[in-house]
Amino acid sequence: MPPLLRRLLRPLLDPYRRYRHARVIHAVRVSLGLLATILLTTGINLPHGEWASVTMLVVIGGLQHHGNIGKKAAERAIGTLIGAGVGLALVAQHAWLGMPWLTYFAMSVVCGFFSYHAIGKGGYTALLSAITVFIVAGHGDNPVTDGLWRGVDILIGIALALAFSFALPLYAVYSWRYNLADALRDCAKVYGRIIDGQAITADEHLKLMTRLNAAMVQLRSLMPSVSKEVKISMTELDAIQRNLRMCVSTLEILANTRPDANDPEAMRLMQTALKAEHRQIRVQLIGMARALKSGAAQRLNRPVDVPLVSLDAPVYNTLDGYRLLTQQLAANVGEMRQRLAKSAPRWNI
Repeated sequence: MPPLLRRLLRPLLDPYRRYRHARVIHAVRVSLGLLATILLTTGINLPHGEWASVTMLVVIGGLQHHGNIGKKAAERAIGTLIGAGVGLALVAQHAWLGMPWLTYFAMSVVCGFFSYHAIGKGGYTALLSAITVFIVAGHGDNPVTDGLWRGVDILIGIALALAFSFALPLYAVYSWRYNLADALRDCAKVYGRIIDGQAITADEHLKLMTRLNAAMVQLRSLMPSVSKEVKISMTELDAIQRNLRMCVSTLEILANTRPDANDPEAMRLMQTALKAEHRQIRVQLIGMARALKSGAAQRLNRPVDVPLVSLDAPVYNTLDGYRLLTQQLAANVGEMRQRLAKSAPRWNI
């Protein structure tokens, strides 16, 4: 791409800007997709063209991330084909036999069957199959040609939804990266408050911990989409999530087991004895956050001495316990950095 054009398109090509303005981009994309379906179906005068627009909204209206759209579109297409086939069969039998009560009974049984399968795996496909039966067949008295046109409109809506999902895609891996980076920065802030002797009951500390817990829930929900988009196994993503969870849990324990902040001598001994670990933990947390946000993955490959921690180490007093927990935190953070470095070629897109 020419440098001038790349400079002009930088706001759209930069992953972080696309992440920050994801809602605006998504809204514009859906609006343009709907405009395209309206112009196409009215331009060639397709009957019941509104169903193409409805399908566009169903497939991508509530889905930002590219990793979900393909799956939902496939489920929608399968459900449409099944529902359209069943709907056309019901229309045909109604036109042939002319017995409304039989049509109503058959539709109820068929939709009951789909509802049985709508709970559990493949539930979205089953539910859409039942909905499409009524879209195509109505109450069984729709003409066969209307049913066919509605099925065609729905497939057109799916095709256009997929096309617009590939235009400036919003990847779930962007949200995963930047939310994880923010969580690591918050961990560094919490750790800084702990070693500086700041109150753990203060609103700022509680706000940081609440934000960390919310971030872990959000990161967990993004993992299936991230795995599909960048081909990182769920096992590896779960291991990174486990490292973050252990980091947050250890910080909570450290906050409640540190030496008394009102005892200057105990705080001085703690800071002196664990000076190397304190610096290492904060440097690694901030370094990982910067690498995730900037994409400079080479930061993760810098050599760092990770302490070897033995759970059998004797604990004689509170300071010994605090020291052991700090060393465990340093080891866990180092392990997380190694995992991020190993998977960087995939998430750094």
